[in-house]
Amino acid sequence: MVGGGGGGGGGGGKVVGAIILIRSGAFGLLFQFSQVVFPVPLLVCTNIEHRYNDTIILDGVSLSVEAGERIGLVGRNGTGKSTLLKVLAGMIKQEKGQVALQRGCRAGYLRQDPELDPEDTLHDAAERAFEHVHMLHEQINNVYDEMATAQGDALDKLMKRQIELESQMEAAGGFAAEHKIGEVLHGLGFVDAQFTLKVKQLSGGQRGRLALAKLLLESPDVLLLDEPTNHLDIEGRIWLEQFLVDEYKGAVLMVSHDRYLLDNVVHRIIETEQARLIDYPGNYEKFLELRSQRREVMLRAFESQQSQWKKQEEYIRRFKAGQRARQAKGRETRLERDKLQNTLERPMELDTFAFKLPPAPRTGDVVIALREASKRYQREDGSDKILFHDLSLSIQRGERWGIIGPNGAGKSTLVRCILGETTLDSGKIQLGSNLVVGYYRQTHENLNLDQTVVRYLQGVILKEAPQAALSEQQARNLAGAFLFSGEDQEKELNVMSGGERSRAVLAGLLASAKNVIVLDEPTNHLDIPSAERLEDAMCMDGGFDGTMILISHDRALIDATCDHLIVLDGNGNAEVFMGNYTEWATKHAAEQKRIAAELANEKARKEDAQRKQRQAEERKKAEQAAAQQAAKKFVPNRSSTGSALERMSQDKLEAQITKLETRMKAIDAEMATDIVWRDPNRANQLGDERAKLANELQPLEFEWARRAE
Repeated sequence: MVGGGGGGGGGGGKVVGAIILIRSGAFGLLFQFSQVVFPVPLLVCTNIEHRYNDTIILDGVSLSVEAGERIGLVGRNGTGKSTLLKVLAGMIKQEKGQVALQRGCRAGYLRQDPELDPEDTLHDAAERAFEHVHMLHEQINNVYDEMATAQGDALDKLMKRQIELESQMEAAGGFAAEHKIGEVLHGLGFVDAQFTLKVKQLSGGQRGRLALAKLLLESPDVLLLDEPTNHLDIEGRIWLEQFLVDEYKGAVLMVSHDRYLLDNVVHRIIETEQARLIDYPGNYEKFLELRSQRREVMLRAFESQQSQWKKQEEYIRRFKAGQRARQAKGRETRLERDKLQNTLERPMELDTFAFKLPPAPRTGDVVIALREASKRYQREDGSDKILFHDLSLSIQRGERWGIIGPNGAGKSTLVRCILGETTLDSGKIQLGSNLVVGYYRQTHENLNLDQTVVRYLQGVILKEAPQAALSEQQARNLAGAFLFSGEDQEKELNVMSGGERSRAVLAGLLASAKNVIVLDEPTNHLDIPSAERLEDAMCMDGGFDGTMILISHDRALIDATCDHLIVLDGNGNAEVFMGNYTEWATKHAAEQKRIAAELANEKARKEDAQRKQRQAEERKKAEQAAAQQAAKKFVPNRSSTGSALERMSQDKLEAQITKLETRMKAIDAEMATDIVWRDPNRANQLGDERAKLANELQPLEFEWARRAE
């Protein structure tokens, strides 16, 4: 609920509030005020105000989170998303307004700087999520102890308490804790060998993933997630999506720059803009559509109001000193009051990338060629880790290549090998002619942080591409194309956020007349509008017409900009795919499904063969038991056959028994195969032969047993 009154915590009851409904109509976007009845939300904040220094971050905002909701919080960096989450989590105190969590509910907040015991192992740190489960265990045991001596009403109360505690235990996952710990840690990219590592041995990214794992295992009623995908590779992001959709039953309010995550998980988007919250139904794709419609409606209303005011101002100017001066004075008074009370704001504009990048020298047709390239490194334990082997590919002029794979698979190493910064173990790399390469690294070193954005852009272009030197106005236009407003253009780099610096570096790189651009995780610190601006510049029909190599876990960015992929699987294998990420993911999913079906069929075939083998063995045992039983009752008459057996030598007798048994075993093995059971005639033939052999074997075994006595 945005813009309306909030409700307090506590169970039961309902809250009535006025909200703005945003919907599409035949004549554009319609805004309607309506009285709506809500159940009491899990978490609500009302009229929250907060500022940093003299800057208002949140200006009287209200929000409610209902049970089971999935809400995405989006907006430019610095517009109050993280601040709002911290207010809701109780980490910072708002200047005005109230926050209420429904009685008996828990809210969990994902910190960017997680508090973990450095001496814990990774597994133990994750297991701390179940500390409240251990407390429930103790309480249940205490109830059992009291029930041993309780009677009457006291016993009834204890039995009800036992049921209540066991229900809480089951809801908290206490009966399957170990399985859940492994499932979540594996899902977020950890392997069993890392479970015994101490927290102090983990990297910053690993600690971030561990903090997320611990929070998911705690399973609070409301998850407050601030950039949960920051340290996740694509597989981890997909796993998190599936976990939030299929397994987690509580409510989610998350800040995320991963548009695919927002599309696949949330069904409500709240945008932070100009210290306010604007609520949109649907996922991120629907949000883009509704926001565009809303801004068109707002712009038309703003322009209509401005047009009416200009007419009033023209009338006042014409007649202020004439015969109609009194009327003009009255209109001026009404106009000033109208401007004071009813001024509409011009909507924020987020137009498409319109800056014309300078032309770069033309490269040869083949930009980069790899032939049987291989690279490995030695782990701390002395074993080898193969990053890729026998990789061959050819990158043509103008192509966009994405490199994807799990963390540690060797993506950045591959790029450094291509650029000659790292040598291959084997294979060959050949670079094309006339290349001018621009390389965006994950860290930005050697920046003069005392420069403003405009001065930085002018300096970097003058240094990298003197022929494309920018005037101050051109530098401001370039900064504006990368979402630096008038005031932001005067800020020095040393007071900017990591995302703002990244935008400045990207702007300078793209405008410095490079014909090959290599981007290593360019959206790590970018908000969604900035990532979309980068897409506008790098897509096939965007401002950049050279060749691009992109390392990223941002599936939306890869899909929008790349037409070829290099997929490293983390086990030393590399796949070259002609197409974008969605095409590869569809093919990969079909392949995984096919492999899973083949494995299932193979498993079923093995189980069927084993079943048939067991049946044959059981049948043979039964026949042998029957033969032994019959042998005990069998009294031979001195027939010619009996006399012949008695006269048979021991060696010949044993050889004949072995021959018959060997043939019977061969028949059993053949009858256990699918081919025989699909051929009834063959199966009957073998069955008859086996029965005949069994009849022949019976007197031979009796004679052998008689002699043994």
